[in-house]
Amino acid sequence: MVFRYSAAVATDDPPEVLERFNGNLELVDVIARQLGRTFGRALEIQDLVSYGREGLLDAARRFDPGRGVPFRGYANFRVRGAIIDGIRAMSHLPRRTHEKLSAFAAANRFSEGAAEDTLGAPSPEAAEAARQLDEHLAGMATAMAVGLVARVAWGDEGEQLAVFGGDNPEEAVARAQLFGAIQAAIHELPEQEEILVRRHYLEGERFDHVAGELGLSKSWASRLHTRAMLRLSKRLAKVG
Repeated sequence: MVFRYSAAVATDDPPEVLERFNGNLELVDVIARQLGRTFGRALEIQDLVSYGREGLLDAARRFDPGRGVPFRGYANFRVRGAIIDGIRAMSHLPRRTHEKLSAFAAANRFSEGAAEDTLGAPSPEAAEAARQLDEHLAGMATAMAVGLVARVAWGDEGEQLAVFGGDNPEEAVARAQLFGAIQAAIHELPEQEEILVRRHYLEGERFDHVAGELGLSKSWASRLHTRAMLRLSKRLAKVG
């Protein structure tokens, strides 16, 4: 049974944390319904709400009002990420759903890091804003592609094996080619970005675990992830 968060869970927190949490519970409901529609009726909406409230509570505790970003915008990524992580932990979901979840998780992390990078920056002119939007969309698409195809198994001798079972032959070949291009591009990233992306996507480690071992805060790791995806986007565009 999933533990369901309520306002009473956070009664030991400071008043400002309680206010952020209790004042944004409807945000959790909105995101839970959106993701519920995306990933199918087999999911219990109350489970998604529970995961989301856990993310909202974490966001309320971590939020720094001095950074000049609205709490609701900050919390959106944390709530969405918490729900996605909760769904991914469900073992009974079909493979295709897990693939889609990996893609959504990567895209959400990319957008969160992009938001962190632009905090406090002045609003760009129209032409620059259009360029930034194009760059963001390309980076998000790359993040989704990496999350979708970077599924790896390990052979008996410790060798790394890409997993593309269950696809039709043409799709399997296309995925294998994309995986090879992604793997090569990852190895060309700056050291910390390469380690973070390789260990999370190619070796299946939890993102926060890798970040912790590298001595990175969640915020800084998210920003490095976004920068890595932008680099990968440019490299893959040249390959393609």
